[in-house]
Amino acid sequence: MILALVALVAIGQQLMLHIGASYSVLNFFSYFTNLSNLFAAFALLLSVFSGRGESRDLARYVSAVNMIVVGLVFAVLLRDIDLGALLPWVNFALHYVMPVAIVLDWLVNPPASRLSSKNVLLAMAFPFAYLTYVILRGADTGWYPYPFLNPANVGGYGGVATYAIGIAATFVLAAWALLAVGNRLTGSRSRHASV
Repeated sequence: MILALVALVAIGQQLMLHIGASYSVLNFFSYFTNLSNLFAAFALLLSVFSGRGESRDLARYVSAVNMIVVGLVFAVLLRDIDLGALLPWVNFALHYVMPVAIVLDWLVNPPASRLSSKNVLLAMAFPFAYLTYVILRGADTGWYPYPFLNPANVGGYGGVATYAIGIAATFVLAAWALLAVGNRLTGSRSRHASV
């Protein structure tokens, strides 16, 4: 509950600053970090209020995949760029605290039952839809949320494709790793419970 509130307060405060500076609200909600942290807050609240269950575990799994990539992409590609009006504490909460906390939550509290490998495809659905949206909207408006998705910054659409493939590979590796570890921990917990 506390982590969900941290994410929601951080996003809320940054949104108010964004609106106060007359920036586009649609642009604000076009950052993968903001969307992923909102979903992470939802998954955490679902855990608090719904108990155990497959839908809860799926939400936690998808959230953990998204958040591990948020943390990795920020650390590798965005840590040293100008973050504009992003408040330092909001940056720390959304790019450092939440990714670590969500992944730790997955490891410490593994799913109640084993997840299917088909769930890897489910975890890929949102990132794929997001990339499609960003490229199409950016081509129309000229605005991109991240410099590596802007063709003007990376030598054209070939450069964007290179970054997209690298990040997609990170998503796939994270999804398989979290699924495998979650299932292994679930199996281990089941064996201990039956002893």
